[in-house]
Amino acid sequence: MPSVLRADGYRFFFYSDEGNPREPPNIHAVSGEKTAKFWLDPVELVNSKRLSASEIGAVHRLVTRHRGTFLEAWHAHFDA
Repeated sequence: MPSVLRADGYRFFFYSDEGNPREPPNIHAVSGEKTAKFWLDPVELVNSKRLSASEIGAVHRLVTRHRGTFLEAWHAHFDA
């Protein structure tokens, strides 16, 4: 699972095996037992565990801010 970024206590990554057929570009965020998964195009929360509404908002803003980096890493990994 390639890690793409660490920011504000979260590690952002995607899984190398994203299903068959492959899921659309997405990013996972984890901090301890708190997790969230976002689609990247457009940025949309897929699911979350143990995150408050304000934490989800903060992670959503991070995903939006770094969306280009996440998409670049996704395509470099899967389209290579």
